[in-house]
Amino acid sequence: MKVLSMIQPWASLFVHGEAKYETRTWKTPYRGPLAIHTSKKIDKAVCNHVAIRALLSKHGLTVDNLPTGQIISTCNLLDCIRVIENNQTWAVLEDGREVSGNEFFLGDYRVGCYAWIVEDKTLLNSFIQAKGRLGLWEYEL
Repeated sequence: MKVLSMIQPWASLFVHGEAKYETRTWKTPYRGPLAIHTSKKIDKAVCNHVAIRALLSKHGLTVDNLPTGQIISTCNLLDCIRVIENNQTWAVLEDGREVSGNEFFLGDYRVGCYAWIVEDKTLLNSFIQAKGRLGLWEYEL
């Protein structure tokens, strides 16, 4: 299965549904099943932001108990849509979707970046220890 590694707290916010899209500076031609892996790195400065702490706490998470170095979720990658407009508090994707509010706050919506569109996010019952990699990588689930 293809796997995408993400830094915490972004990975947990994404898999728990606080962020609908994952944003990247690159796109992939791949479409299909995708696992989400948490890198060993935690962005502690981000975790200390009052809004991020509040979003994490909704799921019983804190900077001290975020999973790291593990595959925690699966989903289905449908598309990668380019950001064509950024208005500082909201953005427009090339298919006409507007992104605002928490979604905008939780992503990188600079012009030229990509919103990865997924469906069927599923948190695994048991997380899988794994060493991450850059880009998409393969893991036999």
